[in-house]
Amino acid sequence: MTGLTLSVGDRRVGAIYNKVAEPIATLVFGHGAGGDMHHRTMKAISEAFSEMGIAMLRFNFPFKEDGRTRVDSRAVSTATVKAAVEFAIANYRMPLFLGGHSFGGRMASHAVVDYELNVDGMIFCSFPLHPRGKPSTARADHLVAIKRPMLFLSGTRDALADPDLLGPMVTVVGARLQWLETADHGYSVLKRTRRRQDDVFEEMAGYARDFVVSVTS
Repeated sequence: MTGLTLSVGDRRVGAIYNKVAEPIATLVFGHGAGGDMHHRTMKAISEAFSEMGIAMLRFNFPFKEDGRTRVDSRAVSTATVKAAVEFAIANYRMPLFLGGHSFGGRMASHAVVDYELNVDGMIFCSFPLHPRGKPSTARADHLVAIKRPMLFLSGTRDALADPDLLGPMVTVVGARLQWLETADHGYSVLKRTRRRQDDVFEEMAGYARDFVVSVTS
């Protein structure tokens, strides 16, 4: 694991690269609104994906770098994603994927449209389709403009992604969807369905590897 610094305009943000002995791809991955790149969920996803040969470059958005709770504007957020992708392109010679957990994935989706980023595919973990208690697909309107393969990994108990809305939306945009049985937005699962909590991250990593292999082979 290597600590890095990314330049975003006239400022800098921290980043971490999880090295893999024999990587099949690099995934640029942004954190959610409630935690930074060191959050336990980010670590768990990174470690599980690394076991499947997917190296991960995770980074902080400026608001978390500064210790603030209010998320950055879309312009600042997408510029940060762009900087991370450009760093990965310059430094890691392998297939490149882009995504994130929750807010990070949503901003990644806007960035790939706004900047026409050159990535091989997108991986969204707990994409926040709508605010809690306000079902809607308005946040996904721009996804039809993404001309790259997309994978959505979403829990069946995610309060920010109504299954009755997410499923049809994914079909409309031509993406893939893998349901995580009984997982909520933060991947907590019902004990009756899992032997241990880490099972869900291992399941996610397996789906991600299958997706990467299908896109790159």
